[in-house]
Amino acid sequence: MSKSPNDMYDDSADLLTEISVAYYQDGATQEEISKKFAVSRAKVGRMLKQARDEGIVEITVKYHPVFSAKIEQRLVERFGVKRALVALDQPSEELQRQQVAGLVSKFMASSIHNGSVVTVGQGRNVSAVAHHVGVIPQRDVKFVCGIGGIHPRGGMFNADHICRQFAKTYGGTSETLYAPAYAENPEQKRAFMQNSTVKQTLDLARKADVALVGIGDMSENSYMVDLGWFTADEVVQSRMNQGVVGDFAGYDFFDIHGKSAKTVMSDRVIGLGIEEFRPISQVIAIAAENSKPLAMLGALRTGVIDVIATSVSNALTVLNLDEQMK
Repeated sequence: MSKSPNDMYDDSADLLTEISVAYYQDGATQEEISKKFAVSRAKVGRMLKQARDEGIVEITVKYHPVFSAKIEQRLVERFGVKRALVALDQPSEELQRQQVAGLVSKFMASSIHNGSVVTVGQGRNVSAVAHHVGVIPQRDVKFVCGIGGIHPRGGMFNADHICRQFAKTYGGTSETLYAPAYAENPEQKRAFMQNSTVKQTLDLARKADVALVGIGDMSENSYMVDLGWFTADEVVQSRMNQGVVGDFAGYDFFDIHGKSAKTVMSDRVIGLGIEEFRPISQVIAIAAENSKPLAMLGALRTGVIDVIATSVSNALTVLNLDEQMK
């Protein structure tokens, strides 16, 4: 039995690439490609699929801003938040963080006024908002740390550094919480919490008009483990035994249902607990990374968040997860 012309070509990467370029870049039809490369039209379809499966072709959907607005509305309706800020998906984690930060920065600039007090959390996402370059109106605003300080390696992700940066950007002032973010044990935490200077700062943080915090996910490779605040085993055990999926503002740890979980980590954080954020009229929570959907869902279910800021893909995943769990 003789070979047909269709069999004369193997599915090498070079041929897959040529066909993919002709179809996706040059706009040739599958029929035209079939004649040019002497393969059947059906095989052209199979080869295009193979090119996608092998990563030769990557298809990225660029969402129109109107699409983001529809997702924002779904988040508002599903979780009862006042506002959702959904950024278009970006090709890297850093670009995604910057995109979300830009939306939050713009929102904050229109939300805070002279005399406002803003409680500030820690972490990469909150820091990205403070360092976002944009047109910021000058306001007499006080930015106060909602959690203590962290190891020098934390640098620009330290709540105090973020507060100072915000104050510089807005022309306002900042107030430091003179305590570590994480105590070595519960006894040490209690001693700090009873200190009059610490109590004074936290009292101001509780009475804030706005709070800006991050949502953390539970991973043994997390930033908290990297800095030595918690061991990888403590994080894993909390996830496995208590069902912990994330943390709110670096303080309270919660499960997928939004219920606070009592863990060894909970008794070592010096700052505002999740229930202390509830009276604040506008709590803005950020989760840009694509590892955050489970943590986001748990955080949204706490009922504490007023404004959620994230990406399109995260928002869609959270909505789907919530639907599947009903």
